[in-house]
Amino acid sequence: MISFRRRRRSTSKRSKPPKTINSAQQDFTFTRRAMFVGGVQGVLGLALAARMTYISVAENERYKLLSESNRVNLTLLPPRRGWFIDRYGKPIADNRADFRVDIIPERLANREGTVRELATLLNLSGEEVTRINKELDEKSGFQPVQVASGLDWERYAAVSVRLPDMPGVSPRQGFSRRYPAGAAVGHLIGYVGTASKEEYDESKDPLLITPGFKIGKDGLESAFEQDLKGKPGAKRVEVTASGKIVQELTTRSDVPGKPVQLALDVDLHHYAARRLGQESGSVVVIDCETGGILTMASMPSFDPNSFSDGIGVSEYKWLQADDHVPLRNKALKGLYPPGSTVKPSHAMAFMENGIDPDESIICGGGRRIGNRFFHCWGNHGVVDMAKGIYQSCDSYFYHFAQKVGFEKVANFVDQLGMGQEFPLPVTSQFYGTVPSPSWKEKKFGKPWQTYDTVNASIGQGYYLANPLQLAVMCARLATGKKLMPHLVMDQQAPPPESLGFPEDHIVRVRNAMSDVVNGPGTAGRARLPLDNVKLAGKTGTAQVVSLSRGDGKNTIWKYRDHGLFIAFAPFDNPRYACATVIEHGGGSGAAYPVARDVLLYLYDRQKAMDSLLALEKQWGGDIEQRMARDLALFRARQSGEAQSDTKDGEQTT
Repeated sequence: MISFRRRRRSTSKRSKPPKTINSAQQDFTFTRRAMFVGGVQGVLGLALAARMTYISVAENERYKLLSESNRVNLTLLPPRRGWFIDRYGKPIADNRADFRVDIIPERLANREGTVRELATLLNLSGEEVTRINKELDEKSGFQPVQVASGLDWERYAAVSVRLPDMPGVSPRQGFSRRYPAGAAVGHLIGYVGTASKEEYDESKDPLLITPGFKIGKDGLESAFEQDLKGKPGAKRVEVTASGKIVQELTTRSDVPGKPVQLALDVDLHHYAARRLGQESGSVVVIDCETGGILTMASMPSFDPNSFSDGIGVSEYKWLQADDHVPLRNKALKGLYPPGSTVKPSHAMAFMENGIDPDESIICGGGRRIGNRFFHCWGNHGVVDMAKGIYQSCDSYFYHFAQKVGFEKVANFVDQLGMGQEFPLPVTSQFYGTVPSPSWKEKKFGKPWQTYDTVNASIGQGYYLANPLQLAVMCARLATGKKLMPHLVMDQQAPPPESLGFPEDHIVRVRNAMSDVVNGPGTAGRARLPLDNVKLAGKTGTAQVVSLSRGDGKNTIWKYRDHGLFIAFAPFDNPRYACATVIEHGGGSGAAYPVARDVLLYLYDRQKAMDSLLALEKQWGGDIEQRMARDLALFRARQSGEAQSDTKDGEQTT
């Protein structure tokens, strides 16, 4: 009983009576919570008011511009590209008024339907449709894809009236690049094209994705991009919410690019390219007073108009398949053994190193040096320096190159521009080799041998040069001046320095080179048909394959020897220097008629043109006509092969 009572007492002590909440306490709690909520609302209200004040005051200009952009559409207008002009102000690359149609990939709603509709409206070929689809796959965002350019008004208008049904199609009126001389200037001037994705990603310049704008892609077009591209204009138009134009507000004109004047004579350049005819080769002519490059023609070539307009797949394949390599600039990137064209330079080196030009040897068809007999191309009897040049006697140069030592000869020839890279605004140039004992030791780690001197003395062996170097060598040899070749016209250029050659040495070499053409030499057919101007020159033949494969005049084109010729005129007071190289021409006989006619053009254009037109009649037309015919034949052959493959596949099935 006692324990039960104790438990009841302890239990009663632990249990508390329920708390009583009166009305005053309830009012206090409610008021406190209401004040908290109200405070939060007040803070949010103040923050919202502050933000609205900031937007309406501090960012007023920004939102005003955004609002304006919804109402007004600003479009960049591509600038007109600067011209290339020649030394007389004649256009080499200019612009023509153009109707064009582009596609903006980002805005396309129905790609297949749009391309199909454009093909119908513009009468596009299957090849052009293939190109458009390929470029649409490669381009991204707002980078334009050219559909067609150079359109007539009817086709342009047919696209323009259907724009509401073809989102992403952008017809434009503007200017496109034009090269009046076509393929003749392809290698030198280059071409333009739309910017690639990589080029846009690098600069993020909105001009690069503006329909109709193109940048330099090759040659001088690329080298002078910053001068040529100009500054874009802009057009502001008021539009509706759906993009329909209401009215044109303002237009700011573009600033055209700056013209670039070249030292080139474009008429001479075009003539030289045409005169090369069906051959693969190049012609370089240099002004002997300034060093200006009057022509640097390389053929066959490509038409830069085709590249700028968007070259077709079959045309590009045709260029790639040609064994004459029309995509290579042979004047700068063609390297050839200079052959006998270096003999006048070597003769000058002999005199510089104490050899008497009247000292002679006996040529009995070659020269025994050590225990080997090295053949000459002929049996010349008694040969002094002059005869060694005009009869191109190998034996003479075998002998005196050994006597002087080829290291000294090489050092002298370096002064004439051989083996050098010139400061020209071109993407690249190959500068060849002037071999010497020190060069061979450094290059191969091997000592110079007797046969190395023999080969190098007549421009063979390791010797390599491009046509520009040959022209510079000829100009410096003829004048005794350090002429530096340049492409850009420079009226303020200082006169060239003297190389310090004795005048009697220069006169001896000039006279011997004159006898090559006007005397008992090897190039009588190179004589100019003029009474008052004499041309001096030197022939050269560069061996391509060993004599075991043929005599250099094979019926197989790629096994024939290269033909070379250097020349200057007038011989007694040089004004122009020229170098001509004909790849696989079978010898120098293919080169010097070309050089003769090119130099004749500088003195008597009518005679030169009469000769050229007669030749082009035999060849089947001028450059453009022959290229169009050959491309058509290539396409027909490709089409025939494709049909044959289809038939074979059907028969197999």
